Amino acid sequence: MRFLRLALLIILSSVAASGLAAEEMDSLEFSKLPWLKQLAKSNFDVNRPGINYPKFARFCLKVYNWGDKTFNSYDTAYVVGTGKNWKALVRSYNWNDAFALYFSRKNYLHINSDIYSDLGIHLSFMAVSIGYTVDANAYFGGSSGSRHNFNFNFVCGLFSAGISTSTAKGGTTINHFGDYAPAKGKLKYKFDDISQESLSAYVYYFFNHRKYSQGAAYSFSKYQLKSAGSWLSGLSINRQKISMDFSGLPEDLISHLPSLQKRYDFHYTDYDILGGYGYNWVLKPRKWLINGTIMPSIGYKHSYEGTTEGRKDMFSTNIRGNFSVVYNHRSLFAALIGNYEGHFYFAKGYTFYNSMASLSLVAGVRF
Repeated sequence: MRFLRLALLIILSSVAASGLAAEEMDSLEFSKLPWLKQLAKSNFDVNRPGINYPKFARFCLKVYNWGDKTFNSYDTAYVVGTGKNWKALVRSYNWNDAFALYFSRKNYLHINSDIYSDLGIHLSFMAVSIGYTVDANAYFGGSSGSRHNFNFNFVCGLFSAGISTSTAKGGTTINHFGDYAPAKGKLKYKFDDISQESLSAYVYYFFNHRKYSQGAAYSFSKYQLKSAGSWLSGLSINRQKISMDFSGLPEDLISHLPSLQKRYDFHYTDYDILGGYGYNWVLKPRKWLINGTIMPSIGYKHSYEGTTEGRKDMFSTNIRGNFSVVYNHRSLFAALIGNYEGHFYFAKGYTFYNSMASLSLVAGVRF
C-alpha cells in the first residue's frame, strides 16, 4: 500500500514538473520574441507582464496608462470597461440641412435640403480608428446637390471634444415662401441657388464624471451599469458662411417674397459658452441604454464684411442636442444615434435660423 502511494506521488510530481517545465519553456520562447510579436501573441493586451517594450514605446505606454487613470476613472458600481481593445463596426450616416427666414409669425421662408447618406466600415484599436466611407447617394440615387461632411469626436470620462465641417451647394427644396399658396398640395420648389460652408468646434466638461459615461452611449467604449446623469459646461466656436439668391425664381413666386431684398448673405463667427445636461437610462437587464443630451449656448457673434446686415458685433445663441439608443449583447452592439445643431441670427426686421440634423445606424463587435 505504501509502495502504491509512493508511486502515485512520484507520478503526480513528474506531471507537475513537466507542466512547469512546459510553462517555463513557453515563457522562455515568449521572452525571445520581438516586442511587436509579443504584443500580437498577447492579443494586444498592452499591459501584459513580460513584453519587452523599447524605451519610447514604454514611455508611450506609461503616458497612456496615466491618461487612462486620470481621465477615465469611474465608480465601478456605475461604469465599467468593456474588457476589449478592438472594435469593428458598420455605420450608415444620414443628414440634411434646413434654413428659415422669419419676418413674422405667419410670414416666413422655409428651405430644406435633400437627405445625404454615407456608408462606412471602421476598425478601432483603443483610441485609434481607421475606416472607409462611400457616398451612398452616388450608388442609389438621391441628392442632386453637392455636399461634404467631416466629423471628429473625442470622448473620455472627464470631457468631450469635437470638430465638424460641412459644405453644401444646391440640392434644396422651398417648402414655404411667404404667403404663397400653391394651387394644389404643398409647395415643393427645387432651389439650387444656395450655398453653405460651416465649421464647428466644442469642448465640454462632465461634472458627474465618476458615475456618468458619454462614451457608453456614443463610442461604445464603456458599459453604463446604473442610470446616471451629469451637468456639463464648456466652450464652442461656430463659423457660418451662407448665401441664398432668390432672383432666379419665377415671377409668380418671387412676388410673394416678404421683403424687397432678393439675396441674403450670412458670414459670421460665434464664440459661445455652452451648458447643459446629459442622462443615461439603463434598462434591465442592462442590455439597453438610452441617452439624451441638450446643450444651449450663448455668447458673442461677429459678422464680417459682405454679410447682408454688414459688419457688426451681435448677441449669439445656438443649441445642440444628441440622443442615442444602444443595445449590447455580449461582444455585439447596435445603436441609433441622432444629432441636432441649430444657429440663430437676429437681424433688423427678420430672424435667420439654420440647422443640421443627422441620424446614424451602427452595428459592430468588440474583440
